[in-house]
Amino acid sequence: MWETEPTTAWEKDLKHYAKKRPKELAAILNNIGRYLKLIGASKNSRAVQAGYLHHEPMGIVAVDQKGGGPNLEETRGYTYADDEKKVLYLITLGNKSSQNSDIELAKRFVTDLKPKTT
Repeated sequence: MWETEPTTAWEKDLKHYAKKRPKELAAILNNIGRYLKLIGASKNSRAVQAGYLHHEPMGIVAVDQKGGGPNLEETRGYTYADDEKKVLYLITLGNKSSQNSDIELAKRFVTDLKPKTT
């Protein structure tokens, strides 16, 4: 059974989106639920594909707002699935204008998460 683990950045962004963009947040949370079902049924989370998923560098997957209704701002929740631990890390939420910095934040998170080999 997969579990989610939000970062402090995610929790901060969650509060912002709950106030300013609740429909986009609801759509992303719904799609994260769908993503969890897909990776739960798969042997390898990296093999999972869907129209609302965007594969980014280092195994990061951006979950977007597609399917949440018309006229939603393009929004993405950045995640990282750890197949060994069965944990989906919820890293950050953002829109198109913050996309580059959101991806950089997610990459730093994944780098810090992975154990260093000597």
